[in-house]
Amino acid sequence: MTDPGTVLITGGSSGLGAAVAEAVANAGGTPVVLDLKAPDAGHAFVEVDLADPTAAQAAVARAIDEHGGLDGVVTAAGIDRCGRIVDVEWDEWERVVAVNLLGTAAVVRAALPSLEERHGTVVTVSSTLGIKAVSDASAYCASKFGVVGFTRAIAAEWAGKVGVTLLIPGGMWTHFFDDRPEQYKPGPDAELNDPAQTAEAALFALTRPPGSEVRELVVAASGESSYP
Repeated sequence: MTDPGTVLITGGSSGLGAAVAEAVANAGGTPVVLDLKAPDAGHAFVEVDLADPTAAQAAVARAIDEHGGLDGVVTAAGIDRCGRIVDVEWDEWERVVAVNLLGTAAVVRAALPSLEERHGTVVTVSSTLGIKAVSDASAYCASKFGVVGFTRAIAAEWAGKVGVTLLIPGGMWTHFFDDRPEQYKPGPDAELNDPAQTAEAALFALTRPPGSEVRELVVAASGESSYP
């Protein structure tokens, strides 16, 4: 495995993003976190609300300027609002799509020229609910299905110039579920992954040599109910 270099990680202060930042650091790379709050681990940090695409692109530009360029990007930031579409407040529904899909697109768009200079790699993070829809998750499914289509299009558009990997994780034991109503939280017998294991998959994709890419990765617990 090669040094992953300087890797921008959205949502890198918690959950999967924090696990990816730790994996990058442990492999000798430099994680740069884009998030609303600074990471506890003390990694380089740019504060940004990823629901604002203009702010997201400006944050990427700042990270590139401060660190001299990027070797990788992992778009791990993600939020959810559960419930029937008629019961979820529209501004909350829209924010899910803004963070998960538009934030992903804005960050990748801003990072691509720097990544091309170093023949770097983008790892976008969708979800098993980006390939299998379920009830009471219309905003999340819409955004994560969108990430799948966006990533496949970018892979075709930048083939031979920037590595592109679509990471499709199943549920993980993180704080992602903390603010959900009880009915939408995983039960004590739920089979979920350790985010560190999923982060290792992202690191593997980031460290492939130029010309050899991992196009898509599904990483889920053996009993994951949302896949296949």
